[in-house]
Amino acid sequence: MPHTPPAVPDFTQWPSFPFEGDLRVKQLDDPVPVEPPRRGEGDRECTACGAPDEAYIWVGERWRVRAMDRPTGLPMVLILESRSHLDLGDLPNLLAAELGVMTVRLERAIRSLDGVARVHVNRWGDGSSHFHLWFLARPYGRLQLRGTFLSLWDSILPPISEEQWRENLALVAAWLGEFGGRPMTEPSRIQWQAPASFSDSFRVEEERTETEGGSVIEAADETDDAAARIPAPRTDPDQSAADPAHVDEADRPGTT
Repeated sequence: MPHTPPAVPDFTQWPSFPFEGDLRVKQLDDPVPVEPPRRGEGDRECTACGAPDEAYIWVGERWRVRAMDRPTGLPMVLILESRSHLDLGDLPNLLAAELGVMTVRLERAIRSLDGVARVHVNRWGDGSSHFHLWFLARPYGRLQLRGTFLSLWDSILPPISEEQWRENLALVAAWLGEFGGRPMTEPSRIQWQAPASFSDSFRVEEERTETEGGSVIEAADETDDAAARIPAPRTDPDQSAADPAHVDEADRPGTT
């Protein structure tokens, strides 16, 4: 007698569920006798161990923080990694204690960003054996994004602007840098040159206001070169697990 998939679960009716329309539960595959090795297990290379510090937004003696390689739908998505090749249950007491401090510190840093209401902290680890913890920021006022489906909404929402994303990365890195370690990003800076005299300055601003409109800040001479000084997280040539934007499907948020 063929197996009949069960009806869709009740959570499909929750306001936070991202999809609507007809849905069908997948057939469950038979269990495998031996699970395949994750990255960093057996003969599989751990690309997180080989990733350079330049691929991260903040680095310390025992921890590093990585961003996605491009803006996504949420204000911020970050990953905290241990430098040592350990899984969660393998952390010695020192790292286990520091994990609590780093989790709280990083949550506070992300929550300090404009427009962030909550920070979801998640750990899956089915794709990589190298310990890593996900931090996802929920936008303020977006009540439909509350709860367990936030990671799905991150892929559905339009990406935030590149400028805002880089600014957020720099602010979080600077926050962490106040407690030690080394920020690997910095905020954009306005390109400004002192005028020859105050009268020249007033005349230039009047001309800009007449021709361009908007605020003084909008009329400032900001160039792409300023934003380019913030190093975006680098990707490995093979877009491997060292880059969270290209992790295995089993290790993405929302998977088991």
